[in-house]
Amino acid sequence: MALTIIGTMAFDAIETPFAKSEKTIGGSGTYCAYAATNFMHSVNQVSIVGGDFPDDVIKDLNGRGVNTEGVEIVQDKKSFFWSGKYHLDMNTRETLVTDLNVLADFNPTLPESYLNTEYLLLGNLVPAVQRSVINQLKARPKLIVLDTMNFWMETAMEDLKEVLKMVDVLVVNDSEARQLAEEYSLVKAAHKILAMGPKFLIVKKGEHGALLFNGQEIFCAPALPLEDVFDPTGAGDAFAGGFVGYLASTGNLSFENMKTAVVMGSVTASFCCEKLGTERLKTLTDQEIQQRAAQFVALTNFTLSCK
Repeated sequence: MALTIIGTMAFDAIETPFAKSEKTIGGSGTYCAYAATNFMHSVNQVSIVGGDFPDDVIKDLNGRGVNTEGVEIVQDKKSFFWSGKYHLDMNTRETLVTDLNVLADFNPTLPESYLNTEYLLLGNLVPAVQRSVINQLKARPKLIVLDTMNFWMETAMEDLKEVLKMVDVLVVNDSEARQLAEEYSLVKAAHKILAMGPKFLIVKKGEHGALLFNGQEIFCAPALPLEDVFDPTGAGDAFAGGFVGYLASTGNLSFENMKTAVVMGSVTASFCCEKLGTERLKTLTDQEIQQRAAQFVALTNFTLSCK
């Protein structure tokens, strides 16, 4: 069951209270791909990079089952670059540098081999680009998952609303959900957002876990308390990649299986935070994933005797 991921492949410079890197591999598409390949090995990647992007990263993704035919390489330009600094609480960060470089001209044309994809993950990009990708497909995928952010709500809201009508799952954080719905209560916000088009809404709450909404159904997944958090960059993308990768590997889109997928997304996100950039996602084993998933279950497993 093929999964197509649209997102950035980039360089990051990251500083946290516990680690620092002047140049590491990042980008939403990269994190999503590495996370998804821990559950499946049929991933189509769509992105754009400069001639400075390392060949060994492309080869590593290929070795994990990622088809990079849809990755455009512009040899005479530089890849997207982002630099940020995290504060002591690791929840707030300061963007220091954003160099779009090749991303400024990103208008993907999907390869023929991608046009019948069954699962589609639209990373955090311009809503018009996300819509263009959907419109290129020959048939509607079984599942379309969309990630977005507050910047697009402020600068491209009408385009974003059009894309929301076309997708099945929206993934945002709590502040983005409140901004999109203009509601402080996340439950009220969820009802408003689901009325915009998506069947499912996932609200990421960082160290407080994630919420899954579907109609009147709500599921709350915990976040694993980690002893060491070195770098939260890409954790949200790792969540999305793990979530849709698990769903694509099982082919089960029921609410019950969505709940399990949210936990698997949380599992991959927790591993992502343990090292800088994508490094930890590259070394994950199935045994480690299953052991950590069991830890998530144990966090909320209890016996209640009501009299």
